[in-house]
Amino acid sequence: MPVLIPRSVDELVEVFQEHPAAKLLAGGTDYMVEVNLHGRKPEIMISLRQVKELSEWSMRASQSRITIGAGVPYADMEHGEIARLVPALAQAARTVGSPQIRAAGTLGGNLGTCSPAGDSLPVLAALDATIHVIGPEGTRDIEFADFMVGVKRNSLQPSEFVHSVSLPIIAGWQGYAKVGTRNAMVISTASACLVRDSDEGIVTIALGSVGPTIIRAHSAEAWLMKSASLRAGATLDPSVAEEFGRQVALESRPIDDHRSTAEYRRHAVGVLAQRLLTRSFS
Repeated sequence: MPVLIPRSVDELVEVFQEHPAAKLLAGGTDYMVEVNLHGRKPEIMISLRQVKELSEWSMRASQSRITIGAGVPYADMEHGEIARLVPALAQAARTVGSPQIRAAGTLGGNLGTCSPAGDSLPVLAALDATIHVIGPEGTRDIEFADFMVGVKRNSLQPSEFVHSVSLPIIAGWQGYAKVGTRNAMVISTASACLVRDSDEGIVTIALGSVGPTIIRAHSAEAWLMKSASLRAGATLDPSVAEEFGRQVALESRPIDDHRSTAEYRRHAVGVLAQRLLTRSFS
């Protein structure tokens, strides 16, 4: 099986256009499972490890935004400046598999696979991330809400690839939590990311593993804004947090599968929402 190794974004665009059926590979933490365990046999691979631009990140203070390359590994998000600017992403990154997996796995890989259980995806949804993609027709920006269109399906066009992701830097609290069948190195049974913008008085929450895509609980968000003050210095009535969890659970669309039941997932995501909201006030 041939493996092509472009060394720049321009070369990657050219190579991918010439081989539209090729499989892009960064860390390979998702796809090699398909190859080794499920019999996938790609005819040609394109390695992204030498495309340095994909492994870079930058911050624009004037726009209060951070842009993270699709090839930045989770290990680089766990600590340091990225973790300070986007703490929920750091929390999600720390839950991704083993240290070896986190050293190889990337945001671009999560977006390429687009599994509802992808740990970084609820964070991108809660923060209204913008996905920057490049293809033969040039560059395109896609809001996360329009990027994931189904179970392991995204809106990339032929020969397009994820270049980077932009996230706002929020003044306030943000957190990620998940439930699994054990305490570490596990695919999430249910997950949630909550962001509380204390300047704007807004809470957003996104749910993973409880629907065919990442779910933004818009109705629960709207209910909370009417029921509590979300600005800095406010206090939270425990009954409001409990009802918020119930409202979030109602918006989930879980299924029964080999990892959990729909009933448990719905209950778990409601508990996660209640706990995250309570933490945001502590």
